[in-house]
Amino acid sequence: MKWLPVQRRTLAVIAVMVPLLALFVYVALRSGPLAPIAVTVTTVKSRSITPALFGVGAVEARYTYKIGPTFAGRIMRLDVQVGDEVSAGQVLGEMDPVDLDARIRAQEAAMKRAEAQLNEARVRQVYAQTQARRYEKLLAARSTSEEITATKKHELQLSEASLNAAREEFARNNAERGALMMQRKNLLLVAPVDGLVTLRNAEPGTTLVAGQAVVELINAKSLWVNVRFDQIHSRGLAAHLPAQIVLRSQAGVSGSGHVLRTEPLADAVTEETLAKVVFDQLPKPLPPIGELAEVTVALPALSAGPSIPNAAIQRINGQLGVWQVKDNTLYFTPITLGAADLDGRVQVRDGLKVGDQVVVYSAKALTTHSRIDIVDQIPGVTK
Repeated sequence: MKWLPVQRRTLAVIAVMVPLLALFVYVALRSGPLAPIAVTVTTVKSRSITPALFGVGAVEARYTYKIGPTFAGRIMRLDVQVGDEVSAGQVLGEMDPVDLDARIRAQEAAMKRAEAQLNEARVRQVYAQTQARRYEKLLAARSTSEEITATKKHELQLSEASLNAAREEFARNNAERGALMMQRKNLLLVAPVDGLVTLRNAEPGTTLVAGQAVVELINAKSLWVNVRFDQIHSRGLAAHLPAQIVLRSQAGVSGSGHVLRTEPLADAVTEETLAKVVFDQLPKPLPPIGELAEVTVALPALSAGPSIPNAAIQRINGQLGVWQVKDNTLYFTPITLGAADLDGRVQVRDGLKVGDQVVVYSAKALTTHSRIDIVDQIPGVTK
């Protein structure tokens, strides 16, 4: 009968196809699109979070001194270069006095003349005073006339007026000389404090206007870092908090410091809070002004509470939450976050309790219908 060979062939095909179909289903369920998604989970634990702020800033000098002439003139000499350390009172340079020295000499000569006139007026006043007294006595003895006595008194008054005029002339010449000497003194460019020369804005022979800076100094002991912190995480930032400062030129080497103050004005454009952080001990060599620095400020520790890794937090449809695992089933649980630290831990104010299991990493995007396979580590993902 012919149907027997046909039936045998059909059974043979079925015998081959069934294992292949079973293998296909197995592969699809284990490693294909229907396979469970590998995830790593963690248990919510009660921990005390020590939050910290991270910001980037630039090294600045708290005190900067701009040294220049008080009136227009030409630089005659300049004795310092950028990078030189100077002492308070040190002469850094000098402006060209032009005819100022000759004017001072002329004024000194005028002072000597005024002094001689003053001495002469004093002698005349003493002589006129003596004569007036003498004639008063002669008048009392009826040995002279009243007219002569009145004349001597008048001469005394004239001598006193001449003495007062001589004194005023001497004072005027002395004041003018003092002004010229002060003007001559101002020609010297003098360092007001111990400092470091950071800028040399002009060279000898350059003509400057009044108030234009020739040299700029900084007080090297007043360096600080002008740091910017994200306003969202800056709650608790205050003066005297400890900080770690890492200069870009000294990557990997941190120095200790503290917050000197927070600025009363924030940056509304970048939404950042500004703060000044000072070094506990100045780094050596001194960093250049304007060098960037990374600053980490330790905030006060918070009381213990449920905390999770920051990597477990997801945002789905605009809602913040985590994938919670219950009986090997996924549930998206909305949460309210609290403070976080720089180690990647964040406290949960609402939505989770201690002992809950949440997904930290997953090999693929998750949904509520996803099947999961809990593993210790996903290849290519840090544990």
